[in-house]
Amino acid sequence: MRHLEMLGVDKQTRIELWQHIVETIEAYIANVGQARVAPELDPEKVRSLLTPMNFAQPLDPREAVDFVVQGLWRHQVHTPHPRYFGLFNPAPTTMGIAADALVAAFNPQLATWSHSPFAVELEQHLLRTFAYQFGYDLGKTDGTFTSGGAEANHTAILTALAHAFPEFARAGIRGLDEQPTLYVSTQSHHSFIRAARACGLGTDAVREIAVDSTLQMGAEALAEQIAQDKASGFAPFLIVATAGTTNAGVVDPISRIADVASRERLWLHVDAAWGGAAVFVTELRTILDGIERSDSITFDTHKWLSVPMGAGVYLTRHRDILGQTFRIAADYMPTDAAGLDVVDPYTHSIQCSRRFIGLKVFLSLAVAGWDGYGTVIRHQVAMGDLLRRELEASGWEVVNQTRLPVLCFVDRQNPEGKSVAFIEAVAREIVSSGEAWISTTRLDKDLPVLRACITNYRTGPEDIRALVRALNKARKKFYGAKVE
Repeated sequence: MRHLEMLGVDKQTRIELWQHIVETIEAYIANVGQARVAPELDPEKVRSLLTPMNFAQPLDPREAVDFVVQGLWRHQVHTPHPRYFGLFNPAPTTMGIAADALVAAFNPQLATWSHSPFAVELEQHLLRTFAYQFGYDLGKTDGTFTSGGAEANHTAILTALAHAFPEFARAGIRGLDEQPTLYVSTQSHHSFIRAARACGLGTDAVREIAVDSTLQMGAEALAEQIAQDKASGFAPFLIVATAGTTNAGVVDPISRIADVASRERLWLHVDAAWGGAAVFVTELRTILDGIERSDSITFDTHKWLSVPMGAGVYLTRHRDILGQTFRIAADYMPTDAAGLDVVDPYTHSIQCSRRFIGLKVFLSLAVAGWDGYGTVIRHQVAMGDLLRRELEASGWEVVNQTRLPVLCFVDRQNPEGKSVAFIEAVAREIVSSGEAWISTTRLDKDLPVLRACITNYRTGPEDIRALVRALNKARKKFYGAKVE
C-alpha cells in the first residue's frame, strides 16, 4: 500500500496538513496588508530557489507546502493587498476560497451532465440568474462558464460566425465567399485580436473603430466603416461594445451601437467582463442601458464579484447557438443521460474536461446576496470618487470620464507632468517602494497616463490617502532629480 501514501498520505498527516494550510491562509489574509505590495523583480533569485527542487527525494508534505508559501509571500504582486490599484484582480471572497478547496477535493468532471448532475445544474441555475439580471428572456437564453473573459470573447466570435455563416462549422473560413469582418473600438480588449487569429480570421478582419473625446466607440464611425466594408465586398458579422474598458473604465453607448447592429443585422456582443457588475446596483444600472438587446455577453465573476481566478461567463439570448457551434459526438463520451432533458457541457463550449468553476460564484453569492454585493460595489465606487477628489486636490488631473472606479491621471502642475518619462518614473517609484501598485497606459498614442483602479473590497479611505501621499512623494523626487 506504499503507493497510496505517495499520493494520498495517511489520515493523521492529512489532518495536520489541512490544519496547517488553514492557518497559513488565515495568516495571509490577516497580514497581507502589512506586506510589500510588489516584490523585487529578480529572475535569478527565483530560479535559484527552484533549482534544488529536482524531485529526486520526496519532501515532507508540510515542508513542501511551506516552500511554496514562502515563495509566494516573497515573489508575488499581492493583488489581495488593499493598496493594489492595478488591473481587475481583487481580493478573493472567503466563500470562493472555501469553494475552490471543495472543488479540488471532490474533483467533479463537468464534461458530461451524467458525471456531475448537481454541479452542471448549479451552473445552469447561475447562468439563468445572471441572464435575468442582464435583461435576457429566460426562455431563450443559454450560456457557459469559461476560464475567463478571453475564452468568453473567443466564444462570442465563434458563435457569431456560426450564426452568420451556417457553413462555417463544416467548411471553415475557406468555405466562405466573402471575408468576414468584426468591429471593436480602439479601447477594446486585446483578446479579440488574439481570438481572430485563433478562429482563422486573421487580424486584418478586425476593424478598430475610433473613439470620441470620452473614449466611447463612435456609433456613426461604426456605421460608416460597415457601409464601406460592404461596398468593398467584405461580410460584416459582429460588433463588440465594451462595458468598462480595461484602460479607462468607459462604457460604450450600447443602445446606439445596438441600433446599428439591428439595422445591419449583425451580431452584437457586449464585453462586460468587469463593468457588467454595475447591473446589480440600481443607480449604476443605467450605464448599461441596451445590454439586454445584445446577442451575447461576457461577464467575469473573478473581477467585480471577487471570486478566485478564473471564472468567466458567456451568455447568449440564442438558445441553440452554443450547440450549433460546438456540438460534436465522440464514442468514448458517457451516454448515461441519453434521452433526458439535459445538456452535456462539452457540447456547449470550447472546453471539454472542466473544473467546477461555478461553485465559488454560487457560494459567494449565496452568502453575500445581491444586497451584499451591492454594498461592496457602492463602496468601491465611493473609494474611486474619493481618489478623484484627493488627486485633484493635490494637483493631479484626472483625464477619463466614467462612473466606475478607474482613474487615469497626469500631473497638471508641471509641463513635464504629461510626458512618458514622468509617467513611467512615477509608476516605477510607487511599485518599487512596495507601498502600492499602480500601472501606466495610453489612452491614445499621444496621451500616456497613470492608472489606478479600485479592485479590492478591503480598500478604504486610509489606503486611498496613502496612495496619494506616495504619488506626491514620487512626483517631488522626479522633479528634484531633474533640477539636480
